[in-house]
Amino acid sequence: MGDILVIGSMNMDMTVRVKELPKAGETILAQNMSYGLGGKGANQAFAAARLGGKVRMLGCVGDDDFGRKQLQALEGAGVDVSDIKIDRTTSTGSAFICVEENGSNCIVVDQGANLSCDESYLTKQREAICASDIVLAQMEIPEGALYRAILDAEQANKKIILNPAPAPERIPDEIYSRIDYLTPNETELMRLSGMAEIPADCDDYKEALQEGTQRLLDKGVKTIIVTLGDKGCGVFKKGYTAYYPARPVEAVDTTAAGDCFNGAFAAALSEGMTEVEAVEFAISASAIAVTRNGAQDSLPLRSEVESLLTAEKEAV
Repeated sequence: MGDILVIGSMNMDMTVRVKELPKAGETILAQNMSYGLGGKGANQAFAAARLGGKVRMLGCVGDDDFGRKQLQALEGAGVDVSDIKIDRTTSTGSAFICVEENGSNCIVVDQGANLSCDESYLTKQREAICASDIVLAQMEIPEGALYRAILDAEQANKKIILNPAPAPERIPDEIYSRIDYLTPNETELMRLSGMAEIPADCDDYKEALQEGTQRLLDKGVKTIIVTLGDKGCGVFKKGYTAYYPARPVEAVDTTAAGDCFNGAFAAALSEGMTEVEAVEFAISASAIAVTRNGAQDSLPLRSEVESLLTAEKEAV
């Protein structure tokens, strides 16, 4: 079993459910509101640990109830939180989420204490980076700190998974060449590759994915896994492309689907699954997550994913 180090954000999610997402300038009434633990880093660490991974997390929370609840939940899932920083000068990050009836969502994030996950803090955590086998990161912490950690991880010969969410305008070329797995969704892929919005037509759609991923592969990324929602995902390498279908489920809330995929993929790789097995495992985990409300509340247990995989094999 390899060790997974997750570097990333921790938030309190405030979710409102609506019939349809509001248009610009429109005021609508919510059906209900709820609070839940989230943040891409925390979600991915929680998912990986709940699915059997040996996980340690680096990140920052405020000295408040939201931060304490986040640490308690992560520790309860089996995540090592001993090196997480508690910043007494600011509040724990917050995310404001609108979810419409078909499960689609839009999210606005107040970074709060996540901004304290800076280069100074992560430089002091090189021992944690060197002690890991897989480093999993996202982009809800300061970019400079994240890039420094990636360079340190590459120098220590760690497997690096970067979920570029939310996608910046650009990632430095020297960082791309250090990444083993880049895991954008289709929107993030288009942004990073400098392409226009992806077309709806099937042939053009796949051509756009191919062109977008090729632009990033040319920068040195070893493998790109594009998560495609209810279309599943695509795996792209130089000279190789494979598509994997999503599981047929009725989505209720897609808030943490990508986080579940990344955490599950890291957990699967950490125990020696092949890349194909890890992708299939991650797709199954995400299929369960979207049938439930919330972020961390939606993340499945290992036994649930194994049951789904067993049922699929028996149905073939």
